[in-house]
Amino acid sequence: MVDGLTGVGAGVGAKLAPLEIPVTRTLIVSGAIASRDYQDVHHDAELAKEKGSPDIFMNILTTNGLVGRYITDHFGPASVLRKVAIRLGAPNYPGDTMVLTGTVTEVEDGSGASGGGGATVVVRIIGVNGLGTHVTGTMTVTLPSLASPANPTSTPSRPSASGRPA
Repeated sequence: MVDGLTGVGAGVGAKLAPLEIPVTRTLIVSGAIASRDYQDVHHDAELAKEKGSPDIFMNILTTNGLVGRYITDHFGPASVLRKVAIRLGAPNYPGDTMVLTGTVTEVEDGSGASGGGGATVVVRIIGVNGLGTHVTGTMTVTLPSLASPANPTSTPSRPSASGRPA
């Protein structure tokens, strides 16, 4: 059920659908390159092993991008990430799967002093892999106002597989 004021399903305590992300060698290396993190532990397995790691591993910037994607996939393309606070734990190695889950911990309806905006939502994020907890943190996201001209519908839409609202 979607709250008509905030557009948030069930409000505080609502669980976001899990997202399974296969951790591939390509994902790790491309994420490191895209974020200009040229540390050898993110692309060279032999040098990573020389430094005590069993293989290359994902960098924090790639994880940051993946948790951001998780939130905007859930709340839609018009949502805006306002704050990202994450902490890494167990490394993401190739061949594993990271499962992201989230729980809504706060909802502000947007009608406060700043007025006119959509809801602001805080989501507690956890990402686990075969070794344990890879990432924990909170994400603060502002949703578009349901009454705004840019969003004339009464409920938020989720993107379809094509990336367009369903």
